[in-house]
Amino acid sequence: MGHPKAVLLDVDGTLVDSNDAHARAYVDALKAYGYDVPFEKVRPLIGMGGDKLLPQVIDVESDAPLREEIDARRGEIFKSRYLPDIKPFPGVRELLERLRRDGLTLVAASSAKEDEADALLERAGVADLIDARTSSDDAENSKPDPDILQAALERAGVSAQEALLLGDTPYDLQAAAPLGLGVVALRCGGWRDEDLLGALAVYDDPQALLAGYDASPLAPEPASAPGDV
Repeated sequence: MGHPKAVLLDVDGTLVDSNDAHARAYVDALKAYGYDVPFEKVRPLIGMGGDKLLPQVIDVESDAPLREEIDARRGEIFKSRYLPDIKPFPGVRELLERLRRDGLTLVAASSAKEDEADALLERAGVADLIDARTSSDDAENSKPDPDILQAALERAGVSAQEALLLGDTPYDLQAAAPLGLGVVALRCGGWRDEDLLGALAVYDDPQALLAGYDASPLAPEPASAPGDV
């Protein structure tokens, strides 16, 4: 592909350091319903939707109302107990400002509920730089299904071949694959390189991506010099 026209932005673990907090909120919510699930069991599942995460840690596959109750409680706990302390990763605003200077459309593509995703973008200090937003409310199926990314592409008005996803989890890669959407991955969400196989490039965090921007898949193609063929 040539230079992308749009960048889809995962939020948790990509723009803000929130993955551990989400895992702790799940642990707290599960405990409120009588389930003692260790943090270490929940943490590797952060990045997928709650409807997919919860059946992997407790037996609620056939009890959709209970899943929804626990997930709603998790949201309440996250917003009241953890959200106020969420911080952006280094270089987030500077990276997004660079992307906008290069003419890229920026679409937040989060698995979170709309109000939670909006609050996280405020915590990241980049809400004013985002052209469009999608959340779990815009998708029938959560990550790692591709629905949220498809909705984000539609908001951006581009095809998958005209965009890239900036993400941090294997679930981002799994969601992007059926669409043919390229992924630039960040390690700051807590995954190792071997978990991010298939990414076009992997960087430590937004600041590292910004430092290596000119050689990254996000960089504009250099203008042809006179006489270039």
